[in-house]
Amino acid sequence: MSLVELREVKGETGAVSGGAMDRVVVRKKIDKRILIGAGAGAVLLLLLLFWLFAPRSGSQTVNPSRLTIAEARQGTFEDFLPLRARVAPLVTVYLDAVEGGRVEQLAVEDGTTVVKGQLLAILSNADLQLSTLARQTEVEQQLNNMRSQELALQQTRSANRREMNQVQNDLSKAQRLYDLQRPLAEKGFVSAKTFNDTKDDLQMQRSRLAILKGSIAEDETLQANQLGQLRASAASMNQSLSIARGSLSQLSLRAPVSGQLSGFSIQLGQSLQQGERLGQIDSAGRNKLEADVDEFYLGRVVVGQTASIEVGGKTYGLKVAKIYPQVRNGQFRIDLVFEGPEPAQMQRGQTMSTKLTLGDSSRAVLIPNGAFFNDTGGNWIFVVDGNSAERRPVQLGRRNNDFIEVLDGLKPGERVITSTYSGLVDKDHLSFDTDE
Repeated sequence: MSLVELREVKGETGAVSGGAMDRVVVRKKIDKRILIGAGAGAVLLLLLLFWLFAPRSGSQTVNPSRLTIAEARQGTFEDFLPLRARVAPLVTVYLDAVEGGRVEQLAVEDGTTVVKGQLLAILSNADLQLSTLARQTEVEQQLNNMRSQELALQQTRSANRREMNQVQNDLSKAQRLYDLQRPLAEKGFVSAKTFNDTKDDLQMQRSRLAILKGSIAEDETLQANQLGQLRASAASMNQSLSIARGSLSQLSLRAPVSGQLSGFSIQLGQSLQQGERLGQIDSAGRNKLEADVDEFYLGRVVVGQTASIEVGGKTYGLKVAKIYPQVRNGQFRIDLVFEGPEPAQMQRGQTMSTKLTLGDSSRAVLIPNGAFFNDTGGNWIFVVDGNSAERRPVQLGRRNNDFIEVLDGLKPGERVITSTYSGLVDKDHLSFDTDE
């Protein structure tokens, strides 16, 4: 066991306590202004970081591999429009049943080459035949009546002429008798009564002649008018008779022009209605091209513009012959005719690649023709700058299948996005995400 020695220390009295070991520590406080300033700085820093990295409402991040980027360059713009045109006959004449009837005889088959006036088919129509015969009989009766009236007028004219001759003869006799008796009466060899009777008879014959001339003149005027009306009526009746007979002739269907018959599918015994379409005749050996053109070019395509096709390594020239301005499904149709010989290898219904020239070639800034044009209307485009692209207004001019002419807003060497802008039309800024 160890022993502990306890000794009293001088100068120290009383019990020993731990109070001397505790000290009061005074805490220093941070100034409130410093705290407020630090908080405001932190908030500003957060706002700055959000503004720098948060996506903008007019901005979008896209993968550049999904875009088509092309460069604007100086070049020659060829103002042409590529078209797909169909080969069609130059002239097509449609066959319709002028009169209805039953098919009694077929003279040709579908696809046959016919000549003008050639018999195609014969129809029968009993009602039409009976009505035509009745009409013909009625017209002939009226014509006979008019001929009788005309004959009566001619007889009246002949009677007037005979009466005129008689009156003139009587006047001549009275004049000779008067000339004979006048010198004798002056010498007293002819009684005064006899001479006066002769003189009165001469005066009567003169008056009779004057009255007859006036009557004949009036009759001639009336007869001329009546004869004119009768002849006009006769001509109208003859025309009506010709129409009636022509109705019967329409039962014999004949080719109105020469060419190839197509769509002629009527059968023996078939009943056809008046005006029913029977087929068509296409011009032989001459063709045209029919092409559908986008309505965007409606104001730029005019009659007389030139076009060309290439067949078998040879180029053939055409021109616009007709424009159909009706727009259907965003397109209108034009007809192109050959200015010279036609390709021998063409088949009707065949489609051919055609180049329609809209204007002269010229030097211009060009960008490739892309889907972006349909989304922007050619009013703006995204211009690429490094890893981003900005929306820029541009003025675009003519376009063909390959290029678009730039009038203002782009310089050669600048890069633009020419692919579709689907989902981007409301954006002003594009950022490229190269990590995708």
